[in-house]
Parts: sequence; structure tokens; C-alpha cells
Amino acid sequence: MYNRLAMVLLQSGLVEQEDINRIAGEWGPGETALAEALVLGGQVTEELITEFLAEIYGIDPIYLNETKLSPSNAVMLNESFARENLVVPVNVEDKTLFAAMADPANLYVIDEIKFATGMEVVIYASAPSALRRALDDVYGQIDALVSVDDTLDDYDEDEDSLEEVSSLEGDEYEEDYDLEEDLGGESDAPVIKFVDGMIARAVRTEVSDIHIEPYEKFLRIRFRRDGICTEVYKINPNMQNPILSRLKIMSGMNIAERRRTQDGRIKARVDNRIIDFRVNAVPGIDGEKIVLRILDRGNLQLDLRDLGFPADALKTFLAGVNSPFGIVLVTGPTGSGKTTTLYSALSSLNTPAVNIHTAEDPVEYNIDGLVQTQIDFTMGYNFAAALKAILRQDPNIIMVGEIRDFETASIAIKAALTGQLVFSTIHTNDAPGTINRLVDIGIKPFLVSSAIRTIMAQRLVKTICKRCSQPYIWPDAELKEVGIDPAEMSGIKTRKGAGCSKCGGSGTKGRKGIYEVLTLDKELKQAVINRVSSTDLRLLAVKNGMRTLRMDAVAKFKKGMITLEEVARVTADDEEDVKIAAMNCKLEKQISSISS
Repeated sequence: MYNRLAMVLLQSGLVEQEDINRIAGEWGPGETALAEALVLGGQVTEELITEFLAEIYGIDPIYLNETKLSPSNAVMLNESFARENLVVPVNVEDKTLFAAMADPANLYVIDEIKFATGMEVVIYASAPSALRRALDDVYGQIDALVSVDDTLDDYDEDEDSLEEVSSLEGDEYEEDYDLEEDLGGESDAPVIKFVDGMIARAVRTEVSDIHIEPYEKFLRIRFRRDGICTEVYKINPNMQNPILSRLKIMSGMNIAERRRTQDGRIKARVDNRIIDFRVNAVPGIDGEKIVLRILDRGNLQLDLRDLGFPADALKTFLAGVNSPFGIVLVTGPTGSGKTTTLYSALSSLNTPAVNIHTAEDPVEYNIDGLVQTQIDFTMGYNFAAALKAILRQDPNIIMVGEIRDFETASIAIKAALTGQLVFSTIHTNDAPGTINRLVDIGIKPFLVSSAIRTIMAQRLVKTICKRCSQPYIWPDAELKEVGIDPAEMSGIKTRKGAGCSKCGGSGTKGRKGIYEVLTLDKELKQAVINRVSSTDLRLLAVKNGMRTLRMDAVAKFKKGMITLEEVARVTADDEEDVKIAAMNCKLEKQISSISS
């Protein structure tokens, strides 16, 4: 028997019956699970779910991303109760509490709110995903976590206490930790409560990495969010060993080994979501530093159209991705989203008709339909060895984590020329520079021009917070400093974030990609064979229609998506070679000489 939301969605034609059945099997029955799964999968927008719920229950909708919530209202409900039932207080007027709920039909919850607050309750309808973000915002402001000192002050810092913490699960790797019980749970071990609460808080506030860093006088914990590290805790150094031991136990590391680097993984449940963590420990002079990379499959965009490509760049990149053979390369600095792009490209090709193999270091996300192998340098299983092994597995498509040396590049080139489609990454500053990088490591220019289909350079830029975004006119001097002619900005309304609680006062929230996609046409292939410089290749590519990283960044700036500071920060050196070349000679003359 379908719930009311399922019936409405089926009647609207937005989803199929098989989608409903699949979600019920994977997520469980109920409107909340269905709504979350559809939004997470990109099949239905959050706003549309909100409107459908409001229509079904005959109440008003509320769009929480456009609503300012006050922490003073949030404290009226216990946080665990609010999270468990997906309800958030919105406003209080004349002894009436206005609240948003994902399940407005749950009269028991509404009665509990009335009893707890002594007020009348008016309910708005909201999508579950919007409610989860709102809960993180309002309870994060009042610090849902107990203070570190209060949490750890009853912890005995002698050796007996350390043994007690270390022996809680033994040395076996526990596959699935349930972190739904945040600080204040039933466990008697304060260190366990603290570590579990720290991880839960990081996941809920969309953190990408957790850094646990020991120093002589304190243990510092920082969260990286939107590419920026922020200090969240500073703890007595005596607590270093218990906290690190707890993390090493959870990730399956050897807690007695402190002199060598170690790698591990944690699979944890946070708010009914399974989250993977990649964990690395490195010895330092004051103890081991541990970094946890949060791998939330729910945040992985597997549709290339959702990654922020300009229409022309997406069309060019998809042409390379859908080639029958050849090499598609993605380049960019660490943390620029290369892995997400590669997974997205592979997912678009992932059908039962093709055999896809990957060699990764490390395997970050497990994707059904892909045969994924983990590189192990200590056993001699490097990228070149993995590529040789994969070629004996009758692959159609291969993804190699990185091309670092001549051997790996040579095998990839041969595979591409013998009928396989090969994806990989390489470390260069821009797309045209990749050509000469391959030549420099020993690949013949004619092989490069024959095998390479598409090269894409990408970087991530911080986007302006939608809640506090407001019009802003940039001074002409600042525009000129970044290389933008003020005359270009006539009639264009740019924006800047004022800073609010949602973005932590920074004015930015979230990140988008900027892209530079180069396809080797006949003219560029001849230029590669002629071994022209990277600067000349870049000029020729721009002439043939390539949008550079700087061009894409400026276009997003003009659309009010990013600030001028981001244009300057992320693409500071990208246009320098073009500017120098343009000053020394006329552009058209130089391009004609390259072509000839």
C-alpha cells in the first residue's frame, strides 16, 4: 500500500512505480524515507517535496533555506527529540509555537511539543533534507556538543584508564559504528562520547576533513569546511593518547604502533546515514596526527550536469567521455574535485554492456558495477602494475588514479591506441600544459596527439551564501587589478555575502567547480607534433573556442555566484602566459605562426 506522497508523485509522472519499490527496499517504507531518497538522488527537488507535503496535509509550506531561524526558539525543544522526529521550531507568537515538520500527520509528536512547551502548536510542511540542515544550523549555534572540559573532566588519565578505552572493542575492526547517540548518550566512557560526538558534529555540518593535531601544550582539532580549516577544540594534551587510541581502534589500526604511518577506514551511522571515513595517522615530534576524510556517498554528485559545467564545456567534455577509445585526463590541485568528476564520468558509462576497471589510491567510494582495485605500493602493486593486470581482464573502460611516470603513461597510451577508453588524472596547472608534461616524461609527441581525446583542468571556488547574498558594486581599481575591464561590467549586477549564521559570518557557503576543457582537433594535434610551447598551445586553444579557468571564473562572477576575491585567489596565474604573449606580439599573428 503506497503512502500519500508516493501516490501524488506517481500521478504527477515524476517517478515510476519501480522507483518507489526500489526506495522502499533500500530506505524502508514511509513518506520521510521516500522524500529523502528522491531529493538525494536528484529525481525531485526539495521545494517540490515541500509543496506536495503541504498540499497532502492541507497546511502551509515553509522553505527553510529562505527562513531565518533563531537559536532561542530551538532551545524550547530537546535536540535529540527534534532530530529524531525531524521537527524544528520556527517562531513564537502569543503563546503559539510555529514549527516545521517532515511528518505533519504525527499527532503524537505534536502533542509532545504541546506538553513540553505549554503552547499551542502550528505546523508547517517541509522537506526532510531541508529540516536536517536547519537542525544543524540552529543547534550548531547553541553548541549541541557538551563542552570538552565537562565531557572529559571525569576521565582518569592514568594507564589503567587508557587500557579500559582501548579494550572496549578489542583490536578487531568494527564494521558499523552507530553514532546516532551523540554526546549525552548512555555510554559511560567520556572519551567515547567525545569522539562519537565530534564525528557526528562534523558530518552534520558538512565538514570534509577532521584534523587531530598534537602539540606540546595542547591537542588541537580542526574541521575543514569549504576548503578552509577552522579550529573547533583545544584540549589538554593528557587526553591525546585516549582520543587517538579510540580513533585507531575504530579504524582498525594497530594502537601500539606509533612510529610508522598507518591507514584505516571507519564505517559509521550518523542520523540513519552510513558514512565512510578514510583515516591516516602520521608520527610527529609531539605525537601522532590523525586526519579523517569524510566520504559521504550522499554528497557525491554522479550526474555531470550537477557539477557546475558551463553548457559549452559540458558538451565538449561529454564528447571525450563518450569516445570509443582514447585518453581523457583531468588535472587540478589536491582537493579540486577530480575524483568526483571521474566517478561521475564513469557512472554515466556504467551499464551491463561494458566492463569497467579502476586502479585507485585509495578507493574512496564503492560504486556498484565498477571493479575497483586498491593500489599497494609496499607490495609492488603500483599504477603501472595495476594497469598491466587490468588489461588482462578484457576491459572496455579503465580508470587509473594518476599518471606519475613514463611506465604508467606508456601503458595508458598503448591501451588507448588499442581500443580502450582510459580515464586518469595528472598534476599540471592547466589543460594545455598537460601536453608538454606527457612529452617531458618521455611520451613521443605523435603518440600524445593520437591517444589524447580530452583534457580538463578544474578547481573549486567558494560560492556566495544564498541567505545573505546582496548586490555589491566592485571598485574599478579592484576589477582592473584582476584583469577585468570595468566597461565589461556595465549593466551587470554582481553580489557579495554580508555574513550570516548559515555561513558562519564568512559570506560564502558551499563550492562550485570552474572548468577548462581542451579537445585536440586537427590543428592542435599538428601543433603538438610540432612541439610548440604550452603558451602557444593555450593561445591556439582559446582561438578554437576553449574557455579558460579564468574565463569560467569571471562568467560565474558576473552571474553573482562568486566574489571577485575568488576569481583572483583561484585563477591568479592562469592568464599570465596569455597576457605576456599578447603584449609581445599581435594575437592573430602569433596564432597563424603556430598553425603553420
